[in-house]
Amino acid sequence: MEDISEIKRMRKKIGLTQSELAYKSGVSQSLIAKIESGKIDPSYTNAKKIFETLRGMDKGSGLTAKDIMYRKIISAKESDTIKDTILKMRQKNISQMPVVKQNKVVGYISESLLLDKVIEGKSLSLVREVMKGNPPVMPPYTSQEVIGNLLKDFPLVLIEERGELLGVITKADLLKVLYSS
Repeated sequence: MEDISEIKRMRKKIGLTQSELAYKSGVSQSLIAKIESGKIDPSYTNAKKIFETLRGMDKGSGLTAKDIMYRKIISAKESDTIKDTILKMRQKNISQMPVVKQNKVVGYISESLLLDKVIEGKSLSLVREVMKGNPPVMPPYTSQEVIGNLLKDFPLVLIEERGELLGVITKADLLKVLYSS
């Protein structure tokens, strides 16, 4: 990751105001101001969001997460049964989805995770027994390159801005957009 002191230089090079960078990164303008003035060190998560936004915008005309994401988010509840979840995945023709609890993402479930548990001989009945931790959550202006790299390690990437879940991106979504010409 770049040096935190580079944020101001990168922001000015692209021509963004602090407010615009904050909005696009999903953080507050006051946080950007405090970081740039050296008054605070941001959390890793916030620094990552800011740098991903800056790098994504610096690449120019490339696609961003906003261009790629699927806006209709299909999710499972951690209290759902495995049987119902598999049925939903088959009906919607998807291989993975976020898991929510009280409208907050708490993890994800995928065909691969389900298959691993079946092969291990585990008898499971609820999603919470199979799900993995949270998938990456990125702002809508994240570049396609960053999304592609994240999808090498995770089955899905969630797109969020100011605490609101906007969409989801899977490998299939990225490939569809890249090769739909």
